[in-house]
Amino acid sequence: MTAELLTSARTALELFHEVHVDDDGALSFRHGDVPCAVQAMRLAEGLTVLSLTCVVAWDLPEDRELAVSAAERAGRGLFGTLGVVHTDRGMDVTLRYAFPAEGLKPEPLSTLLMLVVSTASQLRGELLSKGEE
Repeated sequence: MTAELLTSARTALELFHEVHVDDDGALSFRHGDVPCAVQAMRLAEGLTVLSLTCVVAWDLPEDRELAVSAAERAGRGLFGTLGVVHTDRGMDVTLRYAFPAEGLKPEPLSTLLMLVVSTASQLRGELLSKGEE
């Protein structure tokens, strides 16, 4: 079922993006400057989900205020969970969204996926503009 779900996701994404199929079957694409990946997972019998991960920003300077702002923003979001990861080079911000997608046709599936990636792109713009202030 995961292969069928990834095929549906690919069809939905190709309405808007060039999609690459990775060696492990995952899908990757870029929404503007935001790289994204889609994977399918079977969590239980009858429950297969798509997981969309967008890398919103990377190597941001360590900034507690920026991290708090991202956390507050995450609490307001309907489509996705924000994560802030601290690395040797600074902070990375991701947006993740997992949802059951079996039976969704390409058009509604593409709408749902675009809501998430649009949020990621908007957040990227906000974070980068705050980092320049």
